[in-house]
Amino acid sequence: MLGLRAVISRIYRGEISADIVGKPKVWYSISGLLLVVSIAGLLIQGLNFGVEFKGGSVFTFSAPSASIEQVRGAVTGGGAHQAIVQKAGGDWRVTTESLSSGKVTEVKNHVAEELNVPAQRVSTQVVGASWGGEISEKAWQALLVFMILIIAYLSVAFEWRMALAAVVALVHDLVITAGVYAWSGFEVTPATLLGFLTILGYSLYDAVVVFDMIKEVTKPLGPTSKITYSEAANQALSSTLVRSLNTSLVAILPVAAILFIGTTLFGAGTLKDLSLSLFVGMIVGTYSSICVATPLLVQLKEREPKYRELRANIARRESSAKRQAKVAKAEAAVAVGGGGGSGDPGDDAEPSDDVPADELPASVSVRKVVQQGPRQQPKRGSRQQRRGK
Repeated sequence: MLGLRAVISRIYRGEISADIVGKPKVWYSISGLLLVVSIAGLLIQGLNFGVEFKGGSVFTFSAPSASIEQVRGAVTGGGAHQAIVQKAGGDWRVTTESLSSGKVTEVKNHVAEELNVPAQRVSTQVVGASWGGEISEKAWQALLVFMILIIAYLSVAFEWRMALAAVVALVHDLVITAGVYAWSGFEVTPATLLGFLTILGYSLYDAVVVFDMIKEVTKPLGPTSKITYSEAANQALSSTLVRSLNTSLVAILPVAAILFIGTTLFGAGTLKDLSLSLFVGMIVGTYSSICVATPLLVQLKEREPKYRELRANIARRESSAKRQAKVAKAEAAVAVGGGGGSGDPGDDAEPSDDVPADELPASVSVRKVVQQGPRQQPKRGSRQQRRGK
């Protein structure tokens, strides 16, 4: 337990950095699996659009002692055929297909008679399909404008490669969140669209924070640098990792409270549609900005001639003849000093003076010997004694 706490503490302080950038295949495989499952849900299950999009009639009333079966039977008995029953707090909300005004009155009177509810307490609402189509059109327009503004901002503030990586992460988040909606069966309402646009902002925020740190860290890189663009980007990501996780966790906690506590205990109603999109989108957005957008950006940047030359220079220095000679000399010192088996196994081999300690093999351990006690130097005698000789 103490060991786990020590590791978490070191990660929090930034003393341990995970090689996130160096494992793009792992993250792409996870994202690919999530996308396949999400697309399958959209194709097989489909999205459950609310009455605001497909049109219909809505009946809202209070009947605390009635069950779901009784409410559904009271509505269908009045002439409705497609009744979707939901509990919103202490009220029942029943959605049916589009009904004429006369049919709405019949269903209303039948519900009042079957469930002993005053007819004036049964509220009705008729939504046309054209209004839902207008909402869908406005939502797509808002999404398109949002994407254009984001691409323009990132291209000006950073560069087009960062803009491309951020947009790929945003589409990744939208598809996965929509897939969760398809498999869960939650209704897609105008509140859901608001949630979708909100999660795009959260995902973009994390990506901009990471990209800004990467831009700052990689700016001094040149042909003589000792680290590649990938290594510098991974260092930048490690320095912002804890901040991104903390920010996302603080934002997710109240949303989770609305989704899991509000809908189960208090019947949050349409808030559950908004909270589900926010909850899923925040988690996926944090993951995509760290594990999808950043590795994709690094792969795009590594193709630039500048950073390809840097990587080649580093590889050339690593494989230079001088370095290889030093390593071979150090290995020979190990074999002579203690690796042959004739000496004491506990003795440490001393490296050669002209071999730097940081270039020694891992099998060589360097031990500093500090003299203790008075120094035993030979007596040189007085000046007269030395002259007498």
